[in-house]
Amino acid sequence: MFRRAFLGLAAALAFGAPALAADDFIVVQSTTSTQNSGLFDYLLPIFTDKTGIEVRVVAVGTGQAIKNAANGDGDVLFVHAKPAEEKFVADGDGVERFDVMYNDFVIVGPASDPAGVAGMSDVTAALEMIAEAEAPFASRGDDSGTHKAELRLWGETDVDVSAASGGWYRETGSGMGATLNAGLGMGAYVLTDRATWIAFGNKGDHEIQVEGDEKMFNQYGIILVNPEAHPNVKADLGQQFVDWIISTEGQDAIAAYTVDGQQLFFPNADPSAM
Repeated sequence: MFRRAFLGLAAALAFGAPALAADDFIVVQSTTSTQNSGLFDYLLPIFTDKTGIEVRVVAVGTGQAIKNAANGDGDVLFVHAKPAEEKFVADGDGVERFDVMYNDFVIVGPASDPAGVAGMSDVTAALEMIAEAEAPFASRGDDSGTHKAELRLWGETDVDVSAASGGWYRETGSGMGATLNAGLGMGAYVLTDRATWIAFGNKGDHEIQVEGDEKMFNQYGIILVNPEAHPNVKADLGQQFVDWIISTEGQDAIAAYTVDGQQLFFPNADPSAM
């Protein structure tokens, strides 16, 4: 398997490999949630201090990140839409996919709670109540991992959100932070990953209204972009990042990241993958 060709490099790092040149860097195509939550600001300096490899992040919606990586515009893909990630590998654009970490999605809404969903854990029933009340709902509408998850959840209801678009259902076409700001401005419900919500500074009178449904599980994965399909990929440096993220050290660093005493991401890489 391709990745095993680089295990020697990872082992060398563990025993103190020499510092790399200052211009050695990789580009990681990732999601707004890993950036907006502050995870990368915490995590990447640890990796760079260890390896000398600079990590430059392009933080966009998962759909756009996958498109960028499929065009060869990046060395590593780090997103949260597992079926799309598996297709990326099956199409030959990625080498191998690994689970990294998880958290969950929540629905936040105004304290007035016009749809009466506060405290619910059944996300399907809650969405149906929001639609029945025609309460404002702000969707990212940007083909991100969060948007894909939201549409999947709406798909389990009898609600046609495409027909409601422009009415009570509003599509922002923006990232998570901008959509939360829009939702606060219009008093709308919003589906967000919990990490971004915890780290979000402008909560206004919004609070978590719906949480705890297993359907709201949010898995992240990491993939080295395939250098056989995209010869410009810095495969050796990118593989070092992948291997570190799923290593015990990388997983411990992810677990150690907190905001206001709350852990935002829960590592779940498979140790046998190393």
